[in-house]
Amino acid sequence: MPRSLLTLLRRRLFWLTLLLTVWLLCSGQAQAVGRSLADRIATFPQESRKPTLPAAKGDLVYPDWLRGEWQLTSTLVDLAAPLAPDLVTPGFEGNQAQVGLPVTCPVRFVTAQRSWGGTLGRSQRLIPVAKGAPQTVADRAFNGLSLARAYLGDATVKVVKVDPHNPNRQVTLLTGNRQLESTVTARAFETAAADEFVTIERFQQVFRGGVAVPYFNEVETTTAYRRADDGSEGPVSGHRVLADQVTAVYLSPQDPDFLKAQNRPVALYRYQLELVRDSSPP
Repeated sequence: MPRSLLTLLRRRLFWLTLLLTVWLLCSGQAQAVGRSLADRIATFPQESRKPTLPAAKGDLVYPDWLRGEWQLTSTLVDLAAPLAPDLVTPGFEGNQAQVGLPVTCPVRFVTAQRSWGGTLGRSQRLIPVAKGAPQTVADRAFNGLSLARAYLGDATVKVVKVDPHNPNRQVTLLTGNRQLESTVTARAFETAAADEFVTIERFQQVFRGGVAVPYFNEVETTTAYRRADDGSEGPVSGHRVLADQVTAVYLSPQDPDFLKAQNRPVALYRYQLELVRDSSPP
């Protein structure tokens, strides 16, 4: 595959990765320990080594104030290459043109309930089931398809599939016999206040495209959600949610420069997110 085409595919893969980490791959209940997760956002763009995180298990239960249908606006506000010029990820220079450009699409968080048969009984959509009382989870397949098409175009993205046996694994099928497989490996969370929710998650991705050699990398995203005060009441009140996000890109062990990076990020991206409620919660 020509180098220019491979660079383009990697750049598109990177943008898709950033979005999927926000809404699809937040899974597993593990309380954060040690350094505050919010500090990782506040100290951007200072370089930091990869933190130790608990292994990913199960599905993430979001605060009930995120339940419902939203219009998401995601804006890249800053980026940095801590190890440049020695190490720079493919597409980093091109991504500088995306600073300040908002991307908007619908997303939703739904109530998951266990039916008598052990699957979700509220609808026919594939939504990972949370044990016990009704809980708020991301509609992964819907959000993934919506976000991917917002960035890559309707014609490029065919379908997003979530593993019914493992909510931490998903596959995005693209045109041209290309696919992105993403697997969450570790994450944690913290709740500093009732109207705040901070998560960090790390996942491995493999991009396979046509005859090209599979491309591997590792991404870690820290996101701090906060409910905007609009004076309304109730567990799902509020019409706006704001979030700050920092994404760190690490080289995978398959990369020839992996030892040179020494578990330090080769790229850092900072985003501002806004969610505006579209309708009443489901």
